[in-house]
Amino acid sequence: MRYSISFALMMLSCFVVTVPAQSAEGEVKNPSLRWEKDIAKFRAADAKEKPAEGQVVFVGSSSIKLWDLPKYFPEREEELINRGFGGSKIEDSVYYADQIVTPLKPRTVVFYAGDNDIASKYTPERVAADFQRFTTKIHDKLPKTKVVFIAIKPSISRWKIVDNVRAANRLIAEICAADERMEFVDIDGPMLGEDGTPDPKLFVKDGLHLSDAGYKLWVSLVSPHLD
Repeated sequence: MRYSISFALMMLSCFVVTVPAQSAEGEVKNPSLRWEKDIAKFRAADAKEKPAEGQVVFVGSSSIKLWDLPKYFPEREEELINRGFGGSKIEDSVYYADQIVTPLKPRTVVFYAGDNDIASKYTPERVAADFQRFTTKIHDKLPKTKVVFIAIKPSISRWKIVDNVRAANRLIAEICAADERMEFVDIDGPMLGEDGTPDPKLFVKDGLHLSDAGYKLWVSLVSPHLD
């Protein structure tokens, strides 16, 4: 009997376990807890003034955290919420989804992460399985919420791992294609120059994070998925 890749990934996600760190005293500690201070700030902001339901939550790693949403989406400023925490992996958003995403009851979740996963030698299959865990956690609480995944970007500083980046993107694109509540935004081709490598003008000096031109490109690609 043959199984689809999506089914295989779904089964794999049941067995993916984050290996916890262990202190010198032998205490087991979840590595996602290193983001607790960042998450506490989000919780405090929501406790002070909880955003209205039915908005759009952007969540993920530094490309989300550094995205000045009011600047780049001025006509949507009141409906976009940034919940990015830099340096995070997909598994970290899985861990904190019940604290910073589902309580807001958004109509759409825009998700970007995966750079740090692949750079940490996670396999494409592991990255896709973690994404499946994220969407499952969202849809268990919010079955009608749309999840928009921005493809893991090809970057100058991490060009040597681009094959694994693209393999992960293909697996995630297949997961999205199998569920009408998910959409995949392919930013790979549009971020390449004529020579087939990442366009330098889309990045700041570190060759990893986006420049103003890079974010403008992302806005043009993501905007159609927000309505």
